[in-house]
Amino acid sequence: MPRSKPPRKRKRAATPVRRKPQAQSTPAPIPDRRAMERFLGGLAGGRPEEALRAAQEFMYDAWEAPTKRQRLALVRKALKRSPLCADAYVLLAEETAGSVADAIDLYRRGVEAGELAVGPEAFEDDVGHFWGVLDTRPYMRARSGLAQALWLAEEREDTIAHYRDMLRLNPNDNQGIRYLLAAGWQEMERYDELDVLLEEYAGDGTAAWTYTQALAAFRDSGDSARSRRVLATALKSNRHVPA
Repeated sequence: MPRSKPPRKRKRAATPVRRKPQAQSTPAPIPDRRAMERFLGGLAGGRPEEALRAAQEFMYDAWEAPTKRQRLALVRKALKRSPLCADAYVLLAEETAGSVADAIDLYRRGVEAGELAVGPEAFEDDVGHFWGVLDTRPYMRARSGLAQALWLAEEREDTIAHYRDMLRLNPNDNQGIRYLLAAGWQEMERYDELDVLLEEYAGDGTAAWTYTQALAAFRDSGDSARSRRVLATALKSNRHVPA
């Protein structure tokens, strides 16, 4: 007669290991203009551009980072390296702002950082080709973000002032600021200013621009030969818009 196997001994339930709670590190405060100027003063005999260049490298990595946590960690490294890194404030606004007011504050800090980083000479010597100077681009990104946040806060005139000055600095408009300005003019029903803007960029063949021109022509002259001609140009740029 086969013998049965002895019952297996029950294993004791593993006692959960209690880990000590890790102290959470408090994020460093976000630099304000005073901190930025102190940074410049402290590096008066050094090379602040080297620190800023290193900070910008952190930002290039941050834009490529797959998670928010990684992006913010790199932002903190950038600001620790240089508080003049305007792109760091831009990413903070995009990732952490809990309200429009928070976004405005962060973008404004970015604009201030960018102004200090490029120096006053750039705003005189580089007018007309501002975006063509690589060092000005973080400033322009921060200013674009600030203007759009101000629009959300219904600060219409401040928004328009930023857009107009950005186009003065960089009329080639690599950022597409004219489209935002045109939309603002239309919403505010300031059609004279819109017409001037449309004329300044009359050679823009994008659908967004040609259809805006068609709407302006219809507003000015109704269903006329001119408005139909402008509409035909718009349809050539993109026939799918009316659909």
